[in-house]
Amino acid sequence: MAARLTQSLRLPFSTSSSPLSSSSRGGLGFGKRFLSLRCSAGYQNQNQNQTDSSLDSTKLVLEVKEKLEKDFPELATGRNGRDDEDMILWFLKDRKFSVEETIPKLTKAIKWRQDFGVSSLSKESVQELYKTRKAYVHDHPDINGRPVLVVVASKHFPAKQDALENERLCVFLLEEALSRLPPGTGNILGIFDLRGFGLENGDFFFLKFMIDVFYYYYPKRLGQVLFVDAPFVFQPMWQLVKPLLKSYASLVRFCDAKTVTKEYFTQDTAPPDFTS
Repeated sequence: MAARLTQSLRLPFSTSSSPLSSSSRGGLGFGKRFLSLRCSAGYQNQNQNQTDSSLDSTKLVLEVKEKLEKDFPELATGRNGRDDEDMILWFLKDRKFSVEETIPKLTKAIKWRQDFGVSSLSKESVQELYKTRKAYVHDHPDINGRPVLVVVASKHFPAKQDALENERLCVFLLEEALSRLPPGTGNILGIFDLRGFGLENGDFFFLKFMIDVFYYYYPKRLGQVLFVDAPFVFQPMWQLVKPLLKSYASLVRFCDAKTVTKEYFTQDTAPPDFTS
């Protein structure tokens, strides 16, 4: 009787009946299924968070869109207008999704585009300066897939070239560079070729114009700026411009031409001016 009692006490804890220790009862399979369910739940939660974030962004875009339609009906519509949801989303991202901060900055940008005549810019309208190759959009992106805007400072002569035409060329090329953005890429690479830069090429007012353009009208579209082979005479200009950049100064890198070709392009895609 004692033997039978001992056997009955052992049975519930025997190895043959344990679901975790017996492969014949599917113990290992249960463990795998448990882990699989946990992983699946985590993946679903991640997807749910992404979905919620996307829905929140969509709501904010529609909120901004409705406010602009109600309060600023005179603003242009269509591409880069007050109902352009892609543009609204980009400015929301720049303002950390604050509707209150997005609306005035976006409104200012849309009005500026109208006043400046951005939509009417073309290669023909800037042909005189365009053919000088003082600035151009490179044929190939950099190794990160970013379109590349190159400025050749030694070909810039503010005393001889019309200031407004320089600004129009700048905006036209910026628009051209942005039109080449591949999916998933939101900014461009700017290269200032400072080889041969002299006092006659210095132009504080044009540099300030470019800073304002990128900060107010094309926020976060400039991923990095390379100042290539800057001569000593450029240093006073940099000291004047740097405070205006504020936090954007961190985007600037001084380097030489070899660094440009080795770190930002392949041998076949580097701008010819930097490989010769």
